[in-house]
Amino acid sequence: MPLNEPGRESRATQLDGIDRKLLALLAKNSRRTNNSLAEELGIAPSTCLARLNALRDSGVISRFTIEVDPAVLGRELEALIFVKIRPGARHLMSNFANDMRSKPGVRQLFFLGGADDFVLHVAVRNSSDVRQFVLDNLSANPAVATTQTSLVFEHGHGSGEF
Repeated sequence: MPLNEPGRESRATQLDGIDRKLLALLAKNSRRTNNSLAEELGIAPSTCLARLNALRDSGVISRFTIEVDPAVLGRELEALIFVKIRPGARHLMSNFANDMRSKPGVRQLFFLGGADDFVLHVAVRNSSDVRQFVLDNLSANPAVATTQTSLVFEHGHGSGEF
């Protein structure tokens, strides 16, 4: 029962130092021009474009995206909600994951191995909204055994090294 998004298979790709630096530059700003990337990497623009296309074609780069600050949109509170699925409801895990991905406020969903089955990263207006999210979408869900909510005080990114 795969919970991965469609088309996500595990496959290792060998990257050299230039590929890794190209990924790090794009992770910081995916809108950079090919010429500026090539200049910083010390390679020809045509070589840079060929490497970028190869990274896309091989699936190393799956998409280009934006990062939105939820606080600017009035979603001041972020929380991590740990979810355990009832033992008798394991067959509903894929449906649960797909349903949660579609809920407003869900920024990320993680399928786990360990004590919990899922972690939902949500962004909401306030504590009342996170409480209502848990009540409406989790406590009322017959597949869910327990939840535990932790508030996020600060959220940051890693170094971007690949």
